[in-house]
This record gives sequence, C-alpha cells and structure tokens, in this order.
Amino acid sequence: MPPPADFRQVGHSFPPIQQCGRYNGRISYWRLFAIENVIRIIAHTLLITQYPREWVSSTISKDKYAYLEHRKASYRSQPAGSTPGPHDVYYLSLSDLTKIVANHADLFRLTMPYVDVDSWIARLERVHLPRNLVAHMNWPNDNDRAEIERLYRETRSLHRLLQRNGFPFQVP
Repeated sequence: MPPPADFRQVGHSFPPIQQCGRYNGRISYWRLFAIENVIRIIAHTLLITQYPREWVSSTISKDKYAYLEHRKASYRSQPAGSTPGPHDVYYLSLSDLTKIVANHADLFRLTMPYVDVDSWIARLERVHLPRNLVAHMNWPNDNDRAEIERLYRETRSLHRLLQRNGFPFQVP
C-alpha cells in the first residue's frame, strides 16, 4: 500500500494527519519496537553476566545515567501512568544501546563469534535518524521506511541465529 500524502504538504486538516499517523504506526513503529527491544534483551543478556549488580550504570556515562535517573523520577512522579519498564535498560534509546554494544564489542564478539558485531553496529547506526523521525512523530520518507524494514528483517534473522546457537535470552 502506498503511503498517504505527507500531511505537511496538503494544508491543514485533521484527516491527513490521522492517515499519516495510522500509516506510520502500521508500517514503521511496530518494526522499530521489535528491533529496539530485541537489542535491549541481547545487550542485557550479555552484560548482566559482566556487571551482575547493575550493568546499565556501569556501561554509560555519568551524565547519561543522571539523565536516566531524572527520567525515572519523572515517571515516579506520575504513579498512575506506565513506566518504560522494570529495568534501567528500558530507559535507553536505540542509539544508547548501539553505543553500549560498540563499547563492549569484544564481549559481544567473544560470546557470539558467529555474529558480525561490527556490521551490526553499523546497521544500528544507519537506522538512528529514521528511528528518531518515527519516535518523535515525524514523517519518514520511502528510503527511511525501507531502512527500517531492512533492519527489521535483519533483526529477525539475528534472533533466529542466536536461538539456533542456544543464546540464553534473558528479558529484564
């Protein structure tokens, strides 16, 4: 199905905005959701063995961790609402996770010798801007959507490869 016209190009009315939002959710958002959460689980599974107490605080900068703590406090101040998740990893974005993988690439290579970790870091970096467009409710173009689709298919393949090799996925 072709995308609807970019709502920013058709003048203001609610239906085009709604159509773009529905299309973006149906085409891109759910794929990014799957990608980001699979990467979270893989990173958690590997890093919890190296940093058993709290791997997130041990693998990100002090400034980033302070920001994460600030975000957690914001969620706690609204107790009737949801939180990103029960573990600090859910407060990290895909770009944060990509940096963590890059900074601990040797561990990932050692644990998953059948995975080209450097190629995966590059793949994740390639989808950084398209992911941000979708996450911030903007309108990705055809190339951005294709990049998201490609990474989604590759992430499914990675997941199957890890499963076949007995990777002990641990959902935080």
